[in-house]
Amino acid sequence: MLNLERLRTLDAVARHGSVSGAADGLHVTTSAVSQQLAKLEREAGQPLLAKNGRGVRLTDAGRLLAEHAARILSQVAVAQADLEAQRGRVVGDLRISAFPTAARGLFPVALAALRVGHPQLAVCSQELEGEDGVRGVVRGDLDLAVVLDWYNKPLPMPEGMAKRALLDDIADIAVPADHPLAGSAEVDLEEFAQDEWITWPEGEFCREWLMFTLGGKGFEPRISHVAGEHHTQMALIAAGLGVGVAPRLGRGPVPDGVRVVPVRDALRRHVYAIWRADADRRPSIRAAVDALLTAGAGVSHQPGVRGG
Repeated sequence: MLNLERLRTLDAVARHGSVSGAADGLHVTTSAVSQQLAKLEREAGQPLLAKNGRGVRLTDAGRLLAEHAARILSQVAVAQADLEAQRGRVVGDLRISAFPTAARGLFPVALAALRVGHPQLAVCSQELEGEDGVRGVVRGDLDLAVVLDWYNKPLPMPEGMAKRALLDDIADIAVPADHPLAGSAEVDLEEFAQDEWITWPEGEFCREWLMFTLGGKGFEPRISHVAGEHHTQMALIAAGLGVGVAPRLGRGPVPDGVRVVPVRDALRRHVYAIWRADADRRPSIRAAVDALLTAGAGVSHQPGVRGG
């Protein structure tokens, strides 16, 4: 008889690609993972892992069993969701993430509402970039993630995911107060072809979007400064060191020395919640999505932010 928890351990190794990654994802020690896998190999009657340099790889039997494990665990998740739905109670644990501006702009209202409305639901939240949130949901490390894509560049989404649109967020261009375009009612992106830019780190989805979008306007931006935190970007802009993209969601007060100007052809981000389709009937997922929708509706009624 194959043990379910040991199958879960094998599935984690397959998803994370290493014993240490599986241990991190399962919140256990690497020794515990190794012990579970050794027991599973005895149950299976053949090796499931082989040494690969300093790490390990799945054997043919390991890959075959991992594929079955993924299907079995998905069916178990469906069964758990059905049982929760039958009870109709919003209880248990819920692990969620959001990209930084959504964590600032949506989580305080949404999580406070969940605490008041569903006191038996324990929510654990974290700030993660959208791509990391997607990976967390796929791996099962997260139950729900708030992610984004841009009007002209969708975020790749794996199969087996459900999603719900929360709102559309507009992004402006932030410039130093003494910039020639600081007082403009509207601007075109081409007008910043000669400026230095302050933007997100290389490899992040929003950085890729910026390069793609400005390239479509006929120029490659001169990236002078890189900062992952929005407030750091704004501080650099206030110091006169360049211009940058300033989303309205979670923006907060604009620092002295910075002006934000709307783009004539609006830069629009689509913000939505995602979760695994096999968890679709969980009342806790539905309650969290409802709370995020309510929080998003409040943001949408602020000037310059349109609901999705």
